[in-house]
Amino acid sequence: MDFAIRAVRAEEHEALGEIIAQAYLADGLLAFGEADWYLGELRDVAKRAAAAEVLAAVDGEGALLGGVTFVPSPGPMADLAREGEAEIRMLAVDRAARGRGVGEALVRACVERARGVEGCVRIVLSTQRAMHGAHRIYERLGFRRTPERDWSPVEDHPEFVLLTYGLEL
Repeated sequence: MDFAIRAVRAEEHEALGEIIAQAYLADGLLAFGEADWYLGELRDVAKRAAAAEVLAAVDGEGALLGGVTFVPSPGPMADLAREGEAEIRMLAVDRAARGRGVGEALVRACVERARGVEGCVRIVLSTQRAMHGAHRIYERLGFRRTPERDWSPVEDHPEFVLLTYGLEL
């Protein structure tokens, strides 16, 4: 592995936010492109880091390759987590760094953190239908679909449904 996973540093918040935002844009994951309301959320790493743990993947020179938000329990950053659950949010890898195992390493780091949270029995996440590469990672690591928990984050667009996965710890 030619990269490391660590907590994002404050001086990296803006750069990591841009990597995550550009990954979602380039992959066509924002229904309204540059005008999508969620783009601001993706870019706001400082907000996430204040309420959860944001992890960064960095290469040997310290260049950012991607990131993920680990939410250890229900709270302001959780969309899906219930009591006894941790949550993974906003996983993204820079297009130039894909295929190196960065995404899987970020997910594994979240799983390990969840195992260290007292009372945590499951880790959950939401994903879009088009995120096939991420689905392969989740399934390879033992996550299973939980269709009964699928949901729509946009009230006036109920056709936009996020798929859910869970992993028993």
